[in-house]
Amino acid sequence: MPYAAQVVAPTTAERVHSACAHADSAMLALPGLDPVPTSVHLLRQCGDMVMAVSATSTAAGLVFGCGTSGSPAVLELTDQAPLQLRERVRALVWLRGWVYTVPAHAQRALAGAVAADHPHPALLDVGHGSTLLRLVIDSAVVADTSGAAAADREQLRDARPDPFCAMEAGWLQHLQADHADVIDRLARRLPHALRRGALIHPLAIDRYGVTLRVEAVEADHDIRIPFETPADDIESLSREVHALAGNPFRRGLHRI
Repeated sequence: MPYAAQVVAPTTAERVHSACAHADSAMLALPGLDPVPTSVHLLRQCGDMVMAVSATSTAAGLVFGCGTSGSPAVLELTDQAPLQLRERVRALVWLRGWVYTVPAHAQRALAGAVAADHPHPALLDVGHGSTLLRLVIDSAVVADTSGAAAADREQLRDARPDPFCAMEAGWLQHLQADHADVIDRLARRLPHALRRGALIHPLAIDRYGVTLRVEAVEADHDIRIPFETPADDIESLSREVHALAGNPFRRGLHRI
């Protein structure tokens, strides 16, 4: 049987899902209009993005006027680290497709369905000051310090966000505040020249590994350190982090 290489990073589609789940801000761009912010956004497994915009915005009026034909649109989402860094942006995502209005009679029902997966206080304003729109996605691009990568609609439908998405922010904040020793041991896996005089922070944790942000004098560098085995639950994730922090690193470094 041929040897199968160990997966050391999420797929592009998984990265899109995770970045969208982490993103706390998004801007909707429609032809001929200035981008407008969304108060809610949820990338659903069926391959569309449900979002809320001001009911009085020009964007809501344009989409309503397009009727069932919809309007081409791009949604830009920003994934920021939950830490105070020199540059907090971890990734940008652009979702391109066609945006449609949600019928008035279906607004509250859809808001309830969104709340089941993504409870957000702004959903209470749906039908009052805000309205829901639905972006049917044709393609997605995610960009970070390594460059940009694309995923299509089918790849997005087959992917899931990282299983630890909802807990990642708390873990990173806990590491930064209470476990400088763990960060220091992880940082020892980096080339000495890279970490000399630099500030090093935990930037991301997913089932495949840990990413460190190196704030050097001249530039920032994001370095992924993969786990020996992808983690499937909290216990295995903790075990893999401690293995990286306590054992010689045998698998090399992967810039992201």
